[in-house]
Amino acid sequence: MRQKDGRRTVPYMHMPSVGPVRDDVALWSVLAAATAYGFRDAGAAASPVEDLGLPLAVLAVAVPLSRRRPGSAVVLVNGLCALGMADPATPANAQVLSLAVLSCLLGVRVAAARRPLLVLAGCLALDLATCAVLRTPAVWWFYALTVLPAALLLPWLTGRHWRGRRELVREGWRLARSLEERQHLVAERARLTERADIAADMHDSLGHALSLVALRAGALELSPDLTDRDRTDLAELRGTIADAVEQLRETVAVLHDPATTEPGAGLHVTDTVEDLLGRAAASGVPVRWERRGATPVLSPLVQRGLYRAVQEALTNAVKHAPDGEIRVRISHGADRTRVSVVNAAPPAGRSASAAEGAAIGAGGRGLTGLRERVTVLGGSLSTGPYRGGFRVTAVLPHQVAAGAGTPTPRPEATAHRGPHRGVAPPDSGADASVPESVTRLASLRSAARRRSAAAFVAPAVAAAFFVPAAVYLAWQLTTGVLPPSRFDELTVGRPRAELASALPDHAYPYPPDRARSAPQPPGTRCEFYRSGRDLLTEVDLYRLCWSGDVLAAKDTVPANRPTAR
Repeated sequence: MRQKDGRRTVPYMHMPSVGPVRDDVALWSVLAAATAYGFRDAGAAASPVEDLGLPLAVLAVAVPLSRRRPGSAVVLVNGLCALGMADPATPANAQVLSLAVLSCLLGVRVAAARRPLLVLAGCLALDLATCAVLRTPAVWWFYALTVLPAALLLPWLTGRHWRGRRELVREGWRLARSLEERQHLVAERARLTERADIAADMHDSLGHALSLVALRAGALELSPDLTDRDRTDLAELRGTIADAVEQLRETVAVLHDPATTEPGAGLHVTDTVEDLLGRAAASGVPVRWERRGATPVLSPLVQRGLYRAVQEALTNAVKHAPDGEIRVRISHGADRTRVSVVNAAPPAGRSASAAEGAAIGAGGRGLTGLRERVTVLGGSLSTGPYRGGFRVTAVLPHQVAAGAGTPTPRPEATAHRGPHRGVAPPDSGADASVPESVTRLASLRSAARRRSAAAFVAPAVAAAFFVPAAVYLAWQLTTGVLPPSRFDELTVGRPRAELASALPDHAYPYPPDRARSAPQPPGTRCEFYRSGRDLLTEVDLYRLCWSGDVLAAKDTVPANRPTAR
């Protein structure tokens, strides 16, 4: 091929990998060696073309074909076994081993069972039809009802069992790798959660401290002892602190993930609410507080939540209504504590600013995080305007109930997550708490158990159909045997009663047509007996002709052994 610029290109050719080709050549070599051994054992009666060349050619096609179409490969090799039925000496040939090997590969390479079973049933029907068309002797029928079904069914079941075990082991290793990856993800998630908790604590603690610093800077601006230059510097300092608080708030909003944050994690709070309020009052914040009721024994998580509620409410009040009076009331009930923080209306001329600030605070990161913290602890938080100012009220239980500490995912967060591997959608009807890997492993185990059961049940079912017929046929073949020594003892003209001890219990019921059509003495009836017990080889037949109960004639019908080709 040439491109427009005249350069020559080489067309793409798909080359098979070396591994499968090497395996196919090795398998063909083994089966070819078995075929050659059977050809040598047959002696001079075997044909080089029909008994050696044809099987080797069929195997050269069937072995690589078994990778893409294993059922077709089994049919091809079964055809070689069916051709053995035309052999007048014996139906057995070396291709039974090849049939068993390819049947095993059929079980290994095909996961489903329906189509392989149809292939095996078709092969068995072809073998029996061949026996019927060729009108083969009884030993050929015995071979077709026992040896060939065993070569088809049992290796296929073995291959399916092997495939099931391989899938189970492979899925086990995949599950182990998945668990290892999940451990890494859990560790990384814990690290990110810890960072988010630290960021949230920085917002609560450092943001509150910076707000107090900004408040004191604002108070210093009003000092009469300062020059205009000092007031300008203090105004810039207060603006810088306000910008730092906003940047801190934005950073926390990015790092903080409420769906993965657990209350109680992060920095340890050692200060009490009284310490917090005392520092605010020392900084010039007009704050008053009171506590009602006996102080109960609070859970550490509740103590932290109470501290954060007061801290966040003070921070918002100082930021958005710095001139307004702040009242804090803590009321202890029987099983719950109520904390209320109200900043009064600011002086005239600043009410609009205060209201606007309160609205901003209500929708900011601080109150949103506080609401999540209080809700997780089993409490409730309410915020909103109150008498021109703003009020924050938190109600917390004294002890955290079992199961608290795991935040409920927000609906909008769940809606944006989308379907994940191993998580069932809400409408699927599946149990979302069961991971997909566990379900998959249980399915493989169930399939392996079914295959193991089939490995015992299928031979039993096949035996129910074929074994009784094969056993009855073998009984007829072995009980109708007259050894040559006893045949020689039979004397023509003697009555049957005298010869009964030398005769078998049953005559051979399946003599070939050429034996039945052979001339016999007039007025006699003839019986046939096999001269040997070999079930898979045609032997000489003895014919005894009786005139009434007297032996009238005896002769030998030689086996129809093939002559040298």
